[in-house]
Amino acid sequence: MGKNKLARFEENLTFPNLFQVSFEDLEKQGFEWRGRWAEFFGNSNPIVLELGCGKGEYTIALARERSDRNHIGVDIKGARLWRGAKTSNEEQMKNVAFIRTRIELITSFFAPDEVSEIWITFPDPQPKKPMKRLTCERFLERYRQILRPGSFVHLKTDSRELYDYTMDEVIAPAGYEVEFSTSDLYATDYGGMATAVKTFYESMFLKEGKPITYIKFKIK
Repeated sequence: MGKNKLARFEENLTFPNLFQVSFEDLEKQGFEWRGRWAEFFGNSNPIVLELGCGKGEYTIALARERSDRNHIGVDIKGARLWRGAKTSNEEQMKNVAFIRTRIELITSFFAPDEVSEIWITFPDPQPKKPMKRLTCERFLERYRQILRPGSFVHLKTDSRELYDYTMDEVIAPAGYEVEFSTSDLYATDYGGMATAVKTFYESMFLKEGKPITYIKFKIK
């Protein structure tokens, strides 16, 4: 393991808004802020999750744009989360937090109806393992347990395979309500946060001429 990673892991322990809980501790005592996120943030603003957030670019950008909401990025890679946690602390952002965990355990960190919105931005499309895709029904069932009724899930990806899979094999059979979908986001005049925020990789994909797909849908 490189020195940079070790240094980042050490610094992660100093960030008050980055939570790392072992599976064993979750089993024994649960997560202290589950059902109490309003207390942690000091307000009752809606909670927005970014799942598989990587370096937290989208989490940070959404939080800058929408200060009336609390934003939480979730990822398993501590070295990546370091960047988002460090930036949010340097800028003294009070509406940002991060959780290091597997998405499979998301219901251990949030109580029913505690989340108002979910963003899934450029996840691993898992071409050979559809059951590991963050939009497969196995994961959507977990999201349903924590989302408020009427809340939206957003998928933004450069993977046409993941887009088609989500539309044709997940959303259509289940009859989920789609507010908007497109296989080429920037060829439309669709606005909002879907186009207001661009990650490093998204900008790179656009320069390469790769279309960005987007779906905004409800599962509850």
